[in-house]
Amino acid sequence: MVTIDAAERPTETKPRPRRRRGIQQTRGYRVFQVVNGIILTLVVVVTLYPFVNIVARSMSDEAYIIAGQVNLVPRGFTLETYQLLMSDSLFWTNYRNTVFYTVTATVISIVMTTCYAYVLSKKQLKGRGMLVGIAVFTMFFTGGLIPNYVLVTSLGLKNSVWAIALPNAINVFNLLVMKAFFESLPTELEEAAAVDGLNTYGILLRIVLPLSKAIVATMVLFYAVAFWNSWFAAFLYMDRQELWPVTVYLRNLIAGATGAENVGAITEANEVQAEATLKAVTIVLTTLPILLVYPFVQRYFVRGIMLGAVKG
Repeated sequence: MVTIDAAERPTETKPRPRRRRGIQQTRGYRVFQVVNGIILTLVVVVTLYPFVNIVARSMSDEAYIIAGQVNLVPRGFTLETYQLLMSDSLFWTNYRNTVFYTVTATVISIVMTTCYAYVLSKKQLKGRGMLVGIAVFTMFFTGGLIPNYVLVTSLGLKNSVWAIALPNAINVFNLLVMKAFFESLPTELEEAAAVDGLNTYGILLRIVLPLSKAIVATMVLFYAVAFWNSWFAAFLYMDRQELWPVTVYLRNLIAGATGAENVGAITEANEVQAEATLKAVTIVLTTLPILLVYPFVQRYFVRGIMLGAVKG
């Protein structure tokens, strides 16, 4: 019987676990991280400081504002101007008008932009280049203020939401971004849907749009912000105060051109306080709704812009 010495026995060697090496950060990369962090912090401060200052001014007493002592924290806290503005029934009427105009015009713009962009994304379409050229032409040349006014008036659109929605229904930049997004979608999906019996409208509604939530949400944000902040079209085409959007109301309030009774009380009994804080209150009231809506669409916003910029 042959015996094997323990020293001569083959030993089973287990593979040693590999050590995970961390990312080798060079000195230059660490310097880049520090500099990048400092720059981004400064950008955030520069971006937020004006708005925080406006909010503080809107809640401060006029004496501190005139003395230039209001920075980031309200001094002599007061909500008097807010109360005076919100006690005016015309303010709330115009605010409802703004919501209605924004929702209606945004829906119209999304429908028309989507349909136009989907058509332009089809390379086999005859006359596609001409349609793109017509859209791009309007980015650089317009009919002018007077011809537009005559056109809207002759069509009977004055004192209606159509005067705001229809002339600005398609933004060419948004159109081109959405066109690029549609072009990036796989054509095999539409071909398979056509084989299954779907027509063009069925493919758009049941295949393309469900895959386009990001770009559609981005376009909704773009159009909604534009229509919410718009005041010049309503200033031109609406003659009655009860039809104004809130932006025209606040514009006329600052200019001293409004005829509301409660606002008249502002200019008489609280003129100094109102003049000192009126612009700040105006900015806060017009930007607050958009700031509240933006967080809900922010995740679609970045993705939609990136996807829409894949192709030109």
